[in-house]
Amino acid sequence: MRAPAAGEHAGCVTWYGAARHTSLGESGTPTGRANDGRAPDELSLVLAQAVVSAIESTGGQAGGVYLRSHTPGLLRLAVLAGLPGLLFRPWWRMHVNRPFPVAEAFRSGQPVYLADTEEAMRRFPQLMAGLPFPFGSLYMPVVSDGESVGVLVVMRAAAPGEQVRALDRRRLHGVADRLGSALSALAAAGGEPVWDGEPLPVQLPAASAPPVRIGRFDWNLETGAVGADDELCAILGTGPGRFPGTIEALAARLAPEDVYGLWALARQAAGADGPVVRRMRLRGPDGRSHLLEVSGRRGGGGRGGHLTGFLVDLGIGPVVAEAADRLPRGIFSLDRFGRITYINRLAEEILGRVRSELVGRVLWEAVPWFANPAYEDHYRAAMISDAPVHFTARRNPPPWLSVSLYPGHDGLTAVLTPTEEPAYTPDSVVSPGLGLGSPADRSAALYRPVALAIALTEAVTARQVSAVVTEELLPAFGGRQLAIYLLKEGHLYLEWETGFPKGFLDRFDAVGLDARIPGVETLTTGRPIFFESMQRLAAAYPGIPMDADVGARAFLPLIASGRLVGSCILGFDQPRGFSPEERTVLTALAGLIAQALQRAQRYDNEAALARGLQDALLPHRLPVVNGIDTEGRYLAGTQGMDVGGDWYDVIETGRRLALVIGDVQGHGVAAAATMGQLRSAVRAFALSGHDPQEVMSGTNRLLIDLDSGQFASCCYIVMDPATGQTYAVRAGHPQPVLRRPDGTAEVMDLPGGVVLGIDPDASYPVTELHLDPGALLVLYTDGMVEQAGQDIDDGVERLRRTITGLGAASLTETADQVIRRARQAPDRPDDIALLLAARWAGRDDDGAAR
Repeated sequence: MRAPAAGEHAGCVTWYGAARHTSLGESGTPTGRANDGRAPDELSLVLAQAVVSAIESTGGQAGGVYLRSHTPGLLRLAVLAGLPGLLFRPWWRMHVNRPFPVAEAFRSGQPVYLADTEEAMRRFPQLMAGLPFPFGSLYMPVVSDGESVGVLVVMRAAAPGEQVRALDRRRLHGVADRLGSALSALAAAGGEPVWDGEPLPVQLPAASAPPVRIGRFDWNLETGAVGADDELCAILGTGPGRFPGTIEALAARLAPEDVYGLWALARQAAGADGPVVRRMRLRGPDGRSHLLEVSGRRGGGGRGGHLTGFLVDLGIGPVVAEAADRLPRGIFSLDRFGRITYINRLAEEILGRVRSELVGRVLWEAVPWFANPAYEDHYRAAMISDAPVHFTARRNPPPWLSVSLYPGHDGLTAVLTPTEEPAYTPDSVVSPGLGLGSPADRSAALYRPVALAIALTEAVTARQVSAVVTEELLPAFGGRQLAIYLLKEGHLYLEWETGFPKGFLDRFDAVGLDARIPGVETLTTGRPIFFESMQRLAAAYPGIPMDADVGARAFLPLIASGRLVGSCILGFDQPRGFSPEERTVLTALAGLIAQALQRAQRYDNEAALARGLQDALLPHRLPVVNGIDTEGRYLAGTQGMDVGGDWYDVIETGRRLALVIGDVQGHGVAAAATMGQLRSAVRAFALSGHDPQEVMSGTNRLLIDLDSGQFASCCYIVMDPATGQTYAVRAGHPQPVLRRPDGTAEVMDLPGGVVLGIDPDASYPVTELHLDPGALLVLYTDGMVEQAGQDIDDGVERLRRTITGLGAASLTETADQVIRRARQAPDRPDDIALLLAARWAGRDDDGAAR
């Protein structure tokens, strides 16, 4: 396989020339691993071959493969075949915990088969919210050396009511197995099956069709003898040995009307004074059209001459140009990367460019006004479904065009027809509109609020809500800027911004509700305000600062259940109209955003209260005891802002030192409050001189008496710093890790009882052990060792290896390193508490060892 030339590669990845959030070089090609101009590496070739095989073997029309990246929990699209990369940029990254089929296949190690839209909507509504078009899809995990390393994806036509065939399942499974073996071989050779760059674009082979064949013949006009090569005989459907070699035999294989045309052509060529070349079309024995080209020369002395010719069998693939030129519509064809492969004469006139300037170029680069981001849904629908897509577009200069896209295996055929300007669009304003002309278009408009609503249900904080709006709302409407203001004590405060010049919005921060600016008036009046151009904004609000001279703005009130929440500003970098449908959808979406923000504000307030309570209850400093050093750490989870019920404590009990660590079930204020009560109970029992078993039993009964409906795990260890004598008791808590003085570490095997708060008669056995000087005890809560899709024992073993690997590091450095590694996990659903205790040789007050 040869490396793509620079121009070819640019054509593969620049379908959408005005792609958002993309850094474009002078060539219009995004920078990244996939287009560095070098020959493909072995990993790229292995992946590309697997994707093409998967698509072809299962009747697909596009597909790709995701691989793990160096970012924990993040998959990246490594290869994308049959689809323009930038148009599908939102799917380049996939976290393994997301509710999408790619993540599900990776997490579970099981394939996911979605035969049609109905099944996909039922199982993965977020997938269909982003791609609300009729298509089927297959997802097969790729396993290398016993672990999931990626997922093969095939997209194909929907098959409503049908199951994915067992044959297709076996074929895809076979491709994934071969890919896994190839990746294992690469890993054994020193390679690494990970991907951190942009997806590699791959052009799919064309659909199978009869090949182009060329046959040659020589016709002696004086004798009538015809010599034909083997290829000509094959085209005419006769074997070389059975061809009589006469013009009559040749004519017998042709239609009667073509025979007369052939004779007329022969007489014309023979009668010419000089060499002559003529062409005509003949119908072959199978009914398909062939191209005949003959060249003639007269013989000496005026005698009959010779005709030599070629009969070209074009197959069934190429478009017959002269046929399309006769149609009263503009027609052009695109390959699956958006490159123009054919254009008829009327389409040349409509687009205002000649054929030589268009063929071979990406449509959206050659004709910039086709790069309107509002058309994205239409392009995606045509690319991944087998249903035609229709929408209205405005060329520059006018007229408006009715655009129809007809998808096929090898690309799209587009039909252009001039049409009337939509009634809702203001003069001189470029308006993409919603284009609700086809079922796919109506589905796209319908699912925009669905997509946002589903995503908002997962957002917890105000900043998470704002991030969801950025990811879901801006792309759906082609926006470039977003600002969200929240109302606090009669003033609007900037909560989130993206796309605006740095510092531009500062002047509008903390404005009162009496300010005459659109962001305030949309909230106080409860009406959305739309400006199709910056000139109209300036005319309505003279003197208002503006960040650009060209563009459009939408100001949306954020009101939930009659309560003023704030305002939302959408910015567009080109003038545009807002159709009635768009205004309705945006207004409805603003209501959803307001409700989510109102919920987030309540949550933030509760989280702040719970966090303050937890901070007050956790020890701010640990006691300094001769012979034992202790270090404690706390790391909050990343999913939401709810605090957990994790805690640790160190208690001096006379000559002994008690180590405590526990975890209350649940999160939030209730968990933090229960944690505080348990911490106080353990401390009270310990200071009263109770032995470890009595401390644990008493705390258990207290939790049951509180009737909080919660339970907790706990580990309580009492150490004698002078002798190393240690007593440990455990209630459903993860086993501690012990590192011995020689540097080896082991997971302890302490017997224990059930978690606290379940059984008032539960017993908690005590284990006696001895800690030598130099020994280290590691206590932790389950958030340290739990990861989605992994056995908790694997997490405990990972912690043991970490403790072993840190060797002779100081206690402070050991604690910091353990927490630093835990922080690298992208998704931590639970908080983490860590308590380390190391026994050293005791020291007198003057520092001398004793």
